[in-house]
Amino acid sequence: MELHDVWFVLIAVLWTGYFFLEGFDFGVGILTKLLARNRTEKRVLINTIGPVWDGNEVWLLTAGGATFAAFPEWYATLFSGFYLALLIILVCLIVRGVAFEYRAKRPEENWQRNWETAIFWTSLLPAFLWGVAFGNIVRGVKIDKNFEYAGTFWDLLNPYAILGGLVTLTLFTFHGAVFTALKTVGDIRVRARKLALQVGVITALLALAFLIWTQVDSGDGKSLVAMIVAVVALVAALGTIQVGREGWSFAFSGVTIIAAVAMLFLSLFPNVMPSSLNPDWSLTVTNASSSPYTLRIMTWCAGIATPIVLLYQGWTYWVFRKRIGTQHIAEAAH
Repeated sequence: MELHDVWFVLIAVLWTGYFFLEGFDFGVGILTKLLARNRTEKRVLINTIGPVWDGNEVWLLTAGGATFAAFPEWYATLFSGFYLALLIILVCLIVRGVAFEYRAKRPEENWQRNWETAIFWTSLLPAFLWGVAFGNIVRGVKIDKNFEYAGTFWDLLNPYAILGGLVTLTLFTFHGAVFTALKTVGDIRVRARKLALQVGVITALLALAFLIWTQVDSGDGKSLVAMIVAVVALVAALGTIQVGREGWSFAFSGVTIIAAVAMLFLSLFPNVMPSSLNPDWSLTVTNASSSPYTLRIMTWCAGIATPIVLLYQGWTYWVFRKRIGTQHIAEAAH
């Protein structure tokens, strides 16, 4: 396997980790409007991800940096062609981080309500737009012979990509609901399980349609296996949350995300951005990659730094592993 193939796999792993971890972050943010009945319950939801949300976003920074260094042509075409959509995501992530930090800085009700509304929308929009973006990457966009995007923003809003956005939106909401049930106690835990089942059924229908469409359009044997794993894992996640096994359900919903992202990248390879104008103008792992020397240096750096990051993040989750409920918020406030 060539180094550019290795880095394609590593970038796929980084995006998978980001969607697995940030997926439930987005889901919990969305649930602040759908699940929480009062300000105390909203604080419970926010506190479930409070210690980890910023660490989860490191995966996005690493995926973007790795793409820039390993596949500069891919990075340039992607960020120039998807500029407006990615700018919206970036603004949402900035505002979302500020909202987490500033919400409790003042006691006024309007102040806190406005920041909570910001958390909801800046969780919902990226959850949808990431699906739209990756749907377009897999389906192919208008790339000309100079490897430049020749379409418009509205070309990105095609039926396949919109369906992909709805899948990530509902899947992340389901993932967040299961995580909420796993991390809370009391009535909010019971309602989170119930909501997870409702959202999960919608997710299953949308995901099945999207994955079948992807398989028919650009899949092969390997992507078919990944699709089957994703579907089975999602069914298992629904079954285990129904019987109150939140830990198993969260693991299965995570496997669903992992297998679904793997299917997209398997359907994409060896392309990194197919051209819908002419297949010969597509960006591939070969014509979009950096020099072998650059890839070798990156491989050494990744081999040293990645285990350290994984150990630290794993330790963070272990430290903040306990469940919380409204009674804990009351004690802290007192």
